[in-house]
This record gives sequence, C-alpha cells and structure tokens, in this order.
Amino acid sequence: MRRLPPLNALRAFEASARHLSFSRAADELAVTPAAISHQVRQLEDWFGVPLFRRLNRAVRLTDAGQACLPLLTDGFDMLARAAAAVGATDDAGMLTVSVAPSFAGKWLVPRIEGFSARHPDIDVRISASMALVDFRTDDVDVGIRFGLGNYPDLRVDKLFAESVTPMCSPSLMAGGTPLDAPADLRHFTLLHDDSAYAIGPIPDWRMWLRLAGVEDVVDWRRGPRFNQSEHALQAAIDGLGVVIGRNYLARADLAAGRLVQPFALTLPTDFGYFVVAPEATADWPKVRAFRNWIVEETCKDTAGAGTDTDDTEPTP
Repeated sequence: MRRLPPLNALRAFEASARHLSFSRAADELAVTPAAISHQVRQLEDWFGVPLFRRLNRAVRLTDAGQACLPLLTDGFDMLARAAAAVGATDDAGMLTVSVAPSFAGKWLVPRIEGFSARHPDIDVRISASMALVDFRTDDVDVGIRFGLGNYPDLRVDKLFAESVTPMCSPSLMAGGTPLDAPADLRHFTLLHDDSAYAIGPIPDWRMWLRLAGVEDVVDWRRGPRFNQSEHALQAAIDGLGVVIGRNYLARADLAAGRLVQPFALTLPTDFGYFVVAPEATADWPKVRAFRNWIVEETCKDTAGAGTDTDDTEPTP
C-alpha cells in the first residue's frame, strides 16, 4: 500500500509552483484561487512543512517545495502519457497534427486525403497555429516544425530543406516596367515574409540583394511585411509586388503558373521542415503511420525536384 497525499492537493501545488501564482494555477485547473489556496494548505498540513512563502503580492517556494516540484512534475507527465496510451494502442481513432497555418494550407491539406484513403480508421485533426506545441500539456500527437531540427526529447524526421528566391505574378513580369536584372527590383514593391523571425535568421531580401550585388541599389527595408508565409505568397500572386519566397512552400503555385521566378539566383538555408513526436509515443501505430506517410510524400515531391531530404525513412 502506498501512503500518498490527496491527488487534488498535489495537482494544486504542482500547478501553483510552476506558475508561482495561485491565480494562474486556478485558471489552469478551472477552479477558484481560494480552492487552490485551501488545497495547498491541506497538502502542507499533510507533510507537516510549509511549501510556499506567502508574500504580500506573490508566493515563493520553500526549500521543501523546491525539492519536490521536479519529481511531481515528472510524475504528472508520466500519468498524462499513461492516460493517453490507453486510447492510442491501436491504429484507429483521432490523430491530432500541429502545423503552421502556411504549411497546412499550401502543402498538408491538399494531400491529407491520401493519408485518409490509406488509413480510413484514423481521423486526422489538423491544429494550425504558429504556437510551439508542448506535447506534455497539449492534446497533440504529431507536430510539423520549421526550424533547424534541434528538438530535445522528440523523435525527429527531416522532411526537406528550404531555400528562398524572389517570386512574383506573371502579370507583373508582363507589365510595362522591366524585371530583367536584380537592379530592376528598385522599381517594384518588395514583399517580406517575417514568419520565421522568431526561430532564427532565415535569409531575407537584404541577404539576397547582397548576394546579387545590388544591396546599395535596391532599398531592402521598404515594402509590406507578413507574419504568415501563405499571406506573403498570396500578395505576390495578386500582383502586389515581389516576394522573397520559400521555394518548397510555393512549389504548387510555381507549377501552376500562379507565380514565376524572375531570377535563377537562389539562397539555400539551414532551415527545413521536420515531423516530430515524443519518443514515448512516436511508435504508436497511428503516429508511426502518419510519420511514414508524410516522409513518403515528401520523398515523392523532392525526388523530382532534386531537393535535399537527408533521412528518407523515419527513425526506427
């Protein structure tokens, strides 16, 4: 028999200790701050030691509180994984995929029917958001991330690398103002994709113009900015200017002739797209099915384009 403190009191303390706030813990657990305070007091009585130092407008952990917090957090994480495992031991059910809106709209959604046809018992829920998912607390099975691939404690499979180059509508090329050389960009509106600035210095207009030798001729600072790649590409499709676009993300628009590349000069990047899942759940049948499928799909795409993909099979 295990002699354990009250579970609700443990949850109240763990949430309060993470946030260092009874109010935020109450929001997380959907109870009142008074209930949180009562449960923490109950736990302190059970242990016989104070866990918080209560200040005028704040709380701080005592040494005893500091000592037990990491173990409690790990314990609740393990409980959450165990609960999730109950409904994820077969290849059926709901699969939630976290993905950036631009990648969802430009790449994943047009192809997801192929996954559903192969796995009719798995219902895919696409959660499109720029927020970085926390697999410990969010109801997400798989994530697709744009970055450098450094994701500790996650199973990581590289889908493809990315590069950037100027793109615009064919109607812009057919206009009266020539766009024959990089210096001609000084006569056009520059569209900026700022969606990746939060994760690192992806090549932008300034870097491309410098490589083209016209940084002093074309003012790279001017022009509207977009925090979604899809919106920046759509502005270019609509003829509003020239975007420094991601080649892979814009591949369908380029193939359909909605966008053209006026120059051959392309900047490679250190960034790419990766499918990630927690190590503990990466080999659940429905998660592995999605990992296998999306890697296979990107291999089909990149084989024809000669794009670097590295790991062509999911990590076993």
